[in-house]
Amino acid sequence: MRKIVLLALVAVVPVLAIAGYAAASERSDAAKVAASTARFHDLQTAKDAGWNAHVIDVNGISCIADPTAGGMGDHFANPSLLFDNGAIDETKPEALVYEGRNNGSFKLVALEYIVTIADWEGAHGVGAAKPKLFGQEFDTTPSPNRFGLPAFYSLHAWFFHDNPAGRYAMFNPSLFCPPGV
Repeated sequence: MRKIVLLALVAVVPVLAIAGYAAASERSDAAKVAASTARFHDLQTAKDAGWNAHVIDVNGISCIADPTAGGMGDHFANPSLLFDNGAIDETKPEALVYEGRNNGSFKLVALEYIVTIADWEGAHGVGAAKPKLFGQEFDTTPSPNRFGLPAFYSLHAWFFHDNPAGRYAMFNPSLFCPPGV
């Protein structure tokens, strides 16, 4: 009996160690990214650093939301990172996502990594697997879309605002946009 228990432990311990390493690695990555983007809690600092394109969809809406899934918020993109031939750098997200406040200010809530499918396939080959970051596969947004962009992959990372749908979910059910904004 002791031999069976010992064999079971020998089989389970490496799996638990790998799972623990993956969780620790994700926490470490998140901490590194949070530290590298901390100065962007101040929107003017972010704008001065290149995240100065306030994203407005084809309907003139800046606070992005879905009536059933929740909100995203206002996106400020860095055009030089958005169309950079398929590069993804965890410390340089293509967009910073802010929640609008009642006093007109903005609070940083998430980071968004974006790469057009054409750029990704140009860099990695047609039919290449979707990009991944923090162990998460990117979402796909086809074209045409509400942003007037070519088809793209994206990943939201809710490092600065709790998201009940998950840290890497596209929408956040606890974030709301004012109607028509």
